[in-house]
Amino acid sequence: MGRVRKALRGPLGLGVLVLVLVAGGLGLYWFQPWKLWQDTTVEEALPAAVGTSAPASTAPGPKTLAGGELISHEHATSGSVKLLRLADGSHVLRLEDLDTSNGPDLRVWLTDAPVKEGVGGWRVFDDGAHVSLGRLKGNKGSQNYAVPRDVDLSRYSSVSIWCDRFDVSFGAAELARV
Repeated sequence: MGRVRKALRGPLGLGVLVLVLVAGGLGLYWFQPWKLWQDTTVEEALPAAVGTSAPASTAPGPKTLAGGELISHEHATSGSVKLLRLADGSHVLRLEDLDTSNGPDLRVWLTDAPVKEGVGGWRVFDDGAHVSLGRLKGNKGSQNYAVPRDVDLSRYSSVSIWCDRFDVSFGAAELARV
């Protein structure tokens, strides 16, 4: 026991201590466990067409092209998803009443993968075609994500709340055409 104490006080002990502290700091950065207790709520209004000259009261509203209900994967997730076409022809993906866990590096993806329940569905969304619509703005609430004009929407059949850091879906929805 005396040798162990003596070794820990020397250069080797200092090196081990530094290594443990660095590894602990990197682990905290990578996993960001505090996010499990932090919620970010975002409440965005239903989008209107950009650049229309018509008054808001007479401008046509967004048209729902597809939608679905989110199911849970790695984390409990609920809410609905709508793919909208605005009057100017642009497209927006809308998450409504989203409720999921916060996490590191969460993204909203359009994908061509089928939505599967259970563990078998957690990691399928990066196997085929997918496009990121950006970082998840908040893990709760209703929010809008612009779909780039060059995206061929006929190629994508689902949406995933994707954790890019750990390559896993927090939740997903099949997009059923309306």
